[in-house]
Amino acid sequence: MKTPHCHDVLVIGSGAAGMTVALELADKYQIALISKSAIQSGSTWYAQGGIAAVFDTEDSIESHVEDTLEAGAGLCHEDAVRFTVENGPDAIRWLVKQGVQFTRNEDNVDYHLTREGGHSHRRILHTADATGKEVSSSLADRVLQHPNIQVFPSHVVVDLITQADRGSSRMRCTGAYVLDNEQDCVRVFQAKAVVLATGGASKAYLYSTNPDGATGDGIAVAWRRGCRVANMEFNQFHPTCLYHPNAKAFLVTEALRGEGAYLTLANGARFMDKFHPKAELAPRDIVARAIDFEMKRLGIDCVYLDISHRPKEFLKNHFPTVMAQCLKYGIDITKEAIPVVPAAHYTCGGIVVNQKGQTDLWNLYAIGETAFTGLHGANRMASNSLVECVVYGHSAASAIRESIESIPEPDKARPWDESRVTHSDEDVVIAHNWDELRRFMWDYVGIVRTRKRLARAHHRVKLLQKEIHEYYSNYKISRDLLELRNLVLVAELIIRSAEQRKESRGLHYTLDYPDLSTVAKDTIMVPINFAGQNFIVSKR
Repeated sequence: MKTPHCHDVLVIGSGAAGMTVALELADKYQIALISKSAIQSGSTWYAQGGIAAVFDTEDSIESHVEDTLEAGAGLCHEDAVRFTVENGPDAIRWLVKQGVQFTRNEDNVDYHLTREGGHSHRRILHTADATGKEVSSSLADRVLQHPNIQVFPSHVVVDLITQADRGSSRMRCTGAYVLDNEQDCVRVFQAKAVVLATGGASKAYLYSTNPDGATGDGIAVAWRRGCRVANMEFNQFHPTCLYHPNAKAFLVTEALRGEGAYLTLANGARFMDKFHPKAELAPRDIVARAIDFEMKRLGIDCVYLDISHRPKEFLKNHFPTVMAQCLKYGIDITKEAIPVVPAAHYTCGGIVVNQKGQTDLWNLYAIGETAFTGLHGANRMASNSLVECVVYGHSAASAIRESIESIPEPDKARPWDESRVTHSDEDVVIAHNWDELRRFMWDYVGIVRTRKRLARAHHRVKLLQKEIHEYYSNYKISRDLLELRNLVLVAELIIRSAEQRKESRGLHYTLDYPDLSTVAKDTIMVPINFAGQNFIVSKR
């Protein structure tokens, strides 16, 4: 029998959110940090654009709040927006203390601020066009150096462990079963508090800007243990993903449009002014839908993003990552336009939490893209996500510090039992089901939806769930199987949420209900085994 790993706090996920909460608690508590692959393999690493916060003297907190509320199409919770925006500058200062170096102006005093879609001012702090890499590297350096943080790479969460409080029917989270992918065994991790920071679920779609690990693991394991999820129908499609047969989901940062890039057709004609007065700087949902409309109208495979009119030195200094990546495929952005298509990018919904990051299950927290805080509403505004990771990471850490001393040690969990399963000789089933799921989600639950498409998707997802459950019950688990099991569950939640919304709002656009409802209402899904903490999330 393998000895359980026992820590004060278990953090599942090693992006900006997970590393923030780990670093905030590590000076006093023992932390286990679980990472699917290497510690820098999550979505944070790939974030090019930047982090939104008010630093310009001509900008204001109120302006950032108003821009976010407008982008969210009536579904943002204003108290969550204000909480994030007001704490944004402090979050930036904390990152700088951790070693993050943001690009500065030529005077080397003030930060260089750029502008992205939906923002009325320049408020995007960045490190050239590789902000996520800088943030991830700096935090990872601190994490790996800290004696109280034990990192477990190549570990994948299987399910959460819960127990009833002594003398109470109230359930609380006390750890997780985790697959050690290198040793091919399931280990028990126990802790007084558990934090889910596993990212989003954009790999449910055929085309995505996300790394392979974005399979909705946190959302799935929380749902299975009785936590509510909300607004899963709002999956953001980034308007500009590099279109090339050999390029694997390379995101072309929105900052290019913030610095004057045009969206054009093959003949060089611009088209965004027909869809929104802000043209290329319109919110992402509008830009993605406009591109989708033009591609379907003309029967074309892509549109083009052109910034070749800006000086070469400017492009080299501000967009070295985009320039180098495009050159790999023979595209010189200083001379020609970049072929682009929309791709699934960000999960705006997630596990319902309050302002402390607490879920419906006691001692279980969720932060970052896996959580639903109310910040993003029906459409996430560019560069608000990384600041949310840090702000809510600090908030969750504060809540854990306040409560952890009063939490009793968890009871010893039962070891993982795999005595009745066998090794599979039919792994092709996993590959086939994975491919089918992502294809019908792209075709039926994509940028533009209909009732018939959603019904087809619902029918297919139920059949897949039955097949995958049977496979999971009989064969030894693997990372691919765990991710497929989680992704098919999250896909069902996305489909069911989309079927419930009888309007078009933000990222959810349906031909059957093209108008905006007069009532702005979240889609909250309640599991049959609802854990029932019954807190008020926040207010719109």
